[in-house]
Amino acid sequence: MHAFIIEDEYLISQSLRDMLEPLGFTSFSFARSEDAAVMGARSDVIDLITADVRLLPGDGVRAVEAICKDRHIPVVFITGYADELLDRAPTAVVVQKPVKQDQLAIAVENVLRQRRDG
Repeated sequence: MHAFIIEDEYLISQSLRDMLEPLGFTSFSFARSEDAAVMGARSDVIDLITADVRLLPGDGVRAVEAICKDRHIPVVFITGYADELLDRAPTAVVVQKPVKQDQLAIAVENVLRQRRDG
């Protein structure tokens, strides 16, 4: 499975990759800005997106909206600003920073199950 990690902090993106590998993800692509995320997602087959809400530069929510406009991809938002995100996207699946492996695993399992069931 392929995960697309949208995160502007390099160490966090690598940590997310390390946490996703035991969950069955074997390939990864990365973007550090809103524009790079939208452009980078065009040609990839993506099984999961993890996205930070605040990117420098840009906005992770807008990037996800653009990427998922014409296709359904499971998304887990990774953020230190959960309250802000829930105001903008009340049904979003959110993992609060600092990310813990068990919380990420539960969130990923939930969004993948929703995709299968739905």
